[in-house]
Amino acid sequence: MNMERTLLAVFLCIVTFCVLADAAERPVLHIYHDSDYSNHSASAEAMKMGFNSALSERNFEVQGFRLQLLEKDHRGNSNRSLLTMRRFLQDDSALLVLGGLHSPPYIKHREFINQQGILLLVPWAAGGPVTRYPDGNNWVFRLSIDDTKAGLRLVEFAGQKQCRSLHLLLERTPWGKSNYQTITRALDKPEAPVTWFNWNMKMNATKIMLREIVSNGHDCVIFVGNALEGKQLVKAVAQIPEAQRPAIISHWGITGGNFFAQVSDELRAGIDLHFLQSCFSFQKRPHNEFAAQVWQQLVTAYPDKVVDGRFIQSPAGFIHGYDLGRVLLGAFDQISLSGEVKQDRAALRTALENLKQPVQGLLKVYKQPFSPWSESQPDAHEALGLDDICMARYNADGSIKVLNN
Repeated sequence: MNMERTLLAVFLCIVTFCVLADAAERPVLHIYHDSDYSNHSASAEAMKMGFNSALSERNFEVQGFRLQLLEKDHRGNSNRSLLTMRRFLQDDSALLVLGGLHSPPYIKHREFINQQGILLLVPWAAGGPVTRYPDGNNWVFRLSIDDTKAGLRLVEFAGQKQCRSLHLLLERTPWGKSNYQTITRALDKPEAPVTWFNWNMKMNATKIMLREIVSNGHDCVIFVGNALEGKQLVKAVAQIPEAQRPAIISHWGITGGNFFAQVSDELRAGIDLHFLQSCFSFQKRPHNEFAAQVWQQLVTAYPDKVVDGRFIQSPAGFIHGYDLGRVLLGAFDQISLSGEVKQDRAALRTALENLKQPVQGLLKVYKQPFSPWSESQPDAHEALGLDDICMARYNADGSIKVLNN
């Protein structure tokens, strides 16, 4: 009996060694995750978890190649993002780039990305111009909120709240400027009252801006910014007498960092804050069969990221990353990988524009989510539309409740 156990143990060791050796010998394809792991780590981690969860359903393998996601922290800096792109082009195993939270890098360097044929899949950055390179040679695909639609939903919600007077508080970046254009169109006004702010907005500056907004009689603020500046806004609003506090109607950028932990006391005290989210939520229970499987997969793979066994931070990052990963796998199924990355990037781009089979995702079933881009088809590289955008708020425990979901 002991001899049999010994022989079995030796056999299992040999099998395990062979499997590991085989995996190590398989050629690898790199996926660069160009994201802000320093200042908005919650969003970066959520996107990575979602994308990897989709790839894990194929054991991180396609056609004999191993898929490996590499974290590339650009720290919210467009120049660092460009450096990542340049290094990507020098990597003979680099197949595609998974984008991050910030739109400015992809707007600023859009021409470089497309002229160099960098296949960029975007699960968060919402700036309208990101996917709208004015040329059919468009390499950027997005499965996320699109600011050419987001402003419509923000203005619509302001109407539902019966805001008497809106004021825009927008980040002074291409992202903020693209939102200004969309929001003013939605308001049907040539101009809208707006205050512009810079990154890393300080409390004193925030209070001065807010004081002027309130003194001019505005009862609602549409905010386009990220977690760092959103924190300052909420804390400044909390210092205003309750009867004069404006409601905050925010873009979803605030959910990308540890925003809730920093403003939980103010929100629990009654600050009126709503923000954009896509319309699927793990908080809606019971889950359907597909969502239940994905949730169990998430809980098993990332138990330390699940709060009280019930929710994760920046859930939209996971949801979009997961669905985008599944769409990518659908594109892989339509091509034959050669191992020559430029050729394979081009084949994947064509496949993404011409998916033949529906792809089941968390948000919906994707039936031809992308198509060849042209100026007459500006939404060709957008997988989501206005119907996929909802409003949301924080629950007292920091989880996110999607409204009308």
